Amino acid sequence: MVRGKTQVRRIENDMSRQVTFSKRRSGLLKKAFELSVLCDAEVGIIVFSQRGKLSEFSSSSMQRTIERYKSRAKATNINHSSAEENIEHWKQEAANAAKMMEVLEQSRRKLMGEGLESCSFEELHDLESQLQRSLTNIREQKNNLMSEQLAQLKDQEKMLLLENAALHQLRKGTSLVRFGVSERAGDVNNYSQHKEVETDLHIGWPERGRTQRLLQGQVATL
Repeated sequence: MVRGKTQVRRIENDMSRQVTFSKRRSGLLKKAFELSVLCDAEVGIIVFSQRGKLSEFSSSSMQRTIERYKSRAKATNINHSSAEENIEHWKQEAANAAKMMEVLEQSRRKLMGEGLESCSFEELHDLESQLQRSLTNIREQKNNLMSEQLAQLKDQEKMLLLENAALHQLRKGTSLVRFGVSERAGDVNNYSQHKEVETDLHIGWPERGRTQRLLQGQVATL
């Protein structure tokens, strides 16, 4: 026969309730002992009956277990309180940041010329002063940037002039070298031509037949 599920509710009969309490208490203490032995856990159980009778079990010392529980509960409460305080703090910070963003957004819109209908004369005057200061700062920064760029361009111009002068000197030196080579080549050619002329000369007395021909030519001219 299948045993039905027992409904957990208060037992109305006093005798039955007392018997059930005794059985369940014994089973609970037995399970606590087994848990402490099997799992090497520190277990402490305190049970008061309806009539005020105390039943307890502790795997080590009930007083030590209670002190440990109090310390743990205190630390948990402190951590819980700290967490709640942190949450409240960050909520306040978020609210302040939202207000600041709203104020900044309104200021931005006014500087852009929007939502000026609700501004007084003094507020409009302050906005005008802020815009004038902003415009002055912008122009000053613009002039500084232009001055820096102009200085950089001048430095680049100087570098280009120096490079151009160096290239001019290098080109001039190359021309002089070429001119020297040409002169030496001309000297060699002149020397060669002079040598060819000198090869036609004869050193010593001319031949006899040639001398007679020369004399005959001179006589004929006379």
